[in-house]
Amino acid sequence: MKKITDQDPESKSRDIVSENIEQLKVIFPEAFTEDKIDFEALKQLLGGAVNEREEKYGLNWHGKRSARLIALTPSTGTLRPRPEDSVDWDITQNLMIEGDNLEVLKLLQKSYAGKIKMIYIDPPYNTGGDFVYPDDFKDNIKNYLMRTGQMESDGRKNSSNTESSGRLHTDWLNMMYPRLRLARNLLSDTGVICVSIGDEELYNLKFIMNEVFGEENFRNTIALRRYDKNLSRQFMEFGLNSLSVGFEYILVYCKSSNATLNPIFREASEERQVSGYWKGFWNAPDRPTMRYSLLGVTPQSGQWKWKEETALESVVNYQEFIDRYSGSETLEAYWERTGKIKKFIRRNPAGQGANKGVEHWIPPSDGILRSSNWTDLLASSPLTALGIPFENPKSVDMLQLLIQFTTDDGDIILDFFAGSGTTGHAVMNQNVTDSGNKRYILVQLPEMLDPDNKDQKLVSDFCDQIGKPRNIAEMCKERLRRAGKKIKEEHPMFTGDIGFRVFKLDSSNIRAWEPDRDNLAATLDQHAEHLKVDRTEQDILYELLLKLGLDLTVPMQQKTITGKTVHSIGAGTLLVCLATEITTAEVEPLALGIVKWYKQLAPAGETQVVFRDSAFADDVAKTNLTAILEQYGLENVRSI
Repeated sequence: MKKITDQDPESKSRDIVSENIEQLKVIFPEAFTEDKIDFEALKQLLGGAVNEREEKYGLNWHGKRSARLIALTPSTGTLRPRPEDSVDWDITQNLMIEGDNLEVLKLLQKSYAGKIKMIYIDPPYNTGGDFVYPDDFKDNIKNYLMRTGQMESDGRKNSSNTESSGRLHTDWLNMMYPRLRLARNLLSDTGVICVSIGDEELYNLKFIMNEVFGEENFRNTIALRRYDKNLSRQFMEFGLNSLSVGFEYILVYCKSSNATLNPIFREASEERQVSGYWKGFWNAPDRPTMRYSLLGVTPQSGQWKWKEETALESVVNYQEFIDRYSGSETLEAYWERTGKIKKFIRRNPAGQGANKGVEHWIPPSDGILRSSNWTDLLASSPLTALGIPFENPKSVDMLQLLIQFTTDDGDIILDFFAGSGTTGHAVMNQNVTDSGNKRYILVQLPEMLDPDNKDQKLVSDFCDQIGKPRNIAEMCKERLRRAGKKIKEEHPMFTGDIGFRVFKLDSSNIRAWEPDRDNLAATLDQHAEHLKVDRTEQDILYELLLKLGLDLTVPMQQKTITGKTVHSIGAGTLLVCLATEITTAEVEPLALGIVKWYKQLAPAGETQVVFRDSAFADDVAKTNLTAILEQYGLENVRSI
């Protein structure tokens, strides 16, 4: 029976460095000597692909190397379940995680790598204020607990983004870079990431997004309208330094070139909804196979828009309309009467240019295909309808449009700068709109609010009113509760998911080996129990899910066997008994009871069985139980 301890790789989050090295060994075994990489041999194997130039195109800043290492360093933390803060804990597929998003992203690597379809984030815009996301390379869990008031602080303060740290940019880049690295691992092959940003860091964000996701995977910079108080008016008579900022942006990148995006539309004008129009039939992309004679015109470059068969049929359709119906009805009426499917092409004798007047007809439409200009939408909108006094939360309408643009039914959407929870709200609203079952994962730091700070007072007072701690994460949870309740009130027939499971970042449930070298006997006695005594059985179960790479909303069952509670997770993928005492006499009936249940569950793949290590009366009891389980095919037996 193998034991899971704090020294075991499974007690930590995914080790990306080790995985990369193992993949390199498979591809280039001759580049390794005694398990160490021989870089000279590797360079020879890669030939001309190695860039050894001293100068190269890219963005560098102080701390970039450390930021890359932070992303590769596994987390020793865990996520502790909080059913009491949740809504519909037993049935919901949504997650709201309270914690430092860097550590949470590391912890999600095993369970959600390659499973997220869309990531949306609205990171700090770097206006020069204090950061609440400083990263401690040595012990980020301890750092997080102290900074959020969950552990006695040693007096460290949040680092300010001063001009001395690279004209405000360096700290921001060091904060963003490792998070984007980890986020990319979570995206599916066809996944998309959308990042809101202002003018302050648009240029630098584009650089690091190009580096992390690949310049070839950039798709759009979407422009949104920002609420404009037009403060410049008071300075008009003295001359303006600049115009008021009227835009925000969303950078859109895909994980790979395989990703495609869904068409999305904006509402057409009243005239456009009832009237069609003619548009040139020639396109600039040069495809010789799409050049053919049409109405006496053969392009010498570029291409026609449709294949030849469709185009020739469309010419016939229009001529038939002119000859037989144009005297009694409009082309719009004829198109509608014939089923709204016919296409039409004509040649306008006055036409010039590459198409020489060849045009195709665009029919009436309720919607117009969107471009990257979304300035008909505000980037932010108030939460007045939910009674929450939060200044400038992101617009639900804007997020819903992004969800339509990037996802399909059943997809998972992640937001690791969740703020007030707009992304979760938008996912629920979109599920109402399309009767879908999209899921969300939100991550928000429990950033403490200062009631003496005028910018934070209203939200701080709101937390006092609802009897919750003064932090942004609590406001986020309350917003999700109220949004779900409002959806049920307005759509009583809706049966979709309006709940969420709450988890909180904390140190691992497994005790770290911290020997007192002056009193080793006491150390051994303290570590006889490998699990922390203040943690619940549920805490340990969910840490096992993270360690073994299972979804945090996977179905769970439990059964009492010889007086011991046994948990079945993922229809028998994982069987766990965390009883604190298993006597020698109980070993055989317990093992046989587990085998019987395992056969009833009949899991599709291999099953792991986990016990509390300290529960066994002695090593003989542990060995006997393992032997019985292995006899019936349960060979992967672990203790914790």
